Amino acid sequence: MKIGIIVVSDSSSKGDRISTTQDLITQLVKPLGIVSNVVIIPDDKEIIQETMIDFCDNLALDLVISTGGTGLSPRDVTPEATKEILTKEIPGLGEMMRMSTIQFTPLSILSRATGGIRGKSLIVNLPGSPKAVKQCLEAIIPVIPHAIEVIRGDAYRCGG
Repeated sequence: MKIGIIVVSDSSSKGDRISTTQDLITQLVKPLGIVSNVVIIPDDKEIIQETMIDFCDNLALDLVISTGGTGLSPRDVTPEATKEILTKEIPGLGEMMRMSTIQFTPLSILSRATGGIRGKSLIVNLPGSPKAVKQCLEAIIPVIPHAIEVIRGDAYRCGG
C-alpha cells in the first residue's frame, strides 16, 4: 500500500512550529505499507484540495491521511476541502474516531474529521494533536486494509 501524509498547519508550513504528527502516523501505518509522500501545507482550502487531488489522481496513492484542520476555528477547513473532492464519503470513519476517543475527552465530539473515496484512493482526515492522531488512527486502522481492497475492486463483500 502506498501512503501519503498531508500535515495541514499554518504555523508548521511557515516553520514557526515543528510538526511531529507525520512521524507518528508513519509509525502507526508501517504494518499497512510505505509512506511515500509527506507534505506540510497551510490551512488553505484550495491548497488542501490541490494536494489531495495530486496524491490521489497523479501519484495514485492508496491511502491519503491528512492531519490538522478538523476543529472549530475559522481556519479549520480540512473536512470541507475533503468533502468537495470525494467521489464517496465514508461517514463511519469520523464516527468511529469520535466514538473511540470520547472515553478520553468529551471534547472529541467537536472534531469534524471525515473520510472517503476519490477514485481508487482512501482519504482520511485526522485531528492535529499527536495524542488525538494516535487514538483516532488506532481506532480505524483495522478497517483500512479491507476498505482499500474494496476500493481497488479486489474484494466485493463488506459483511460478515
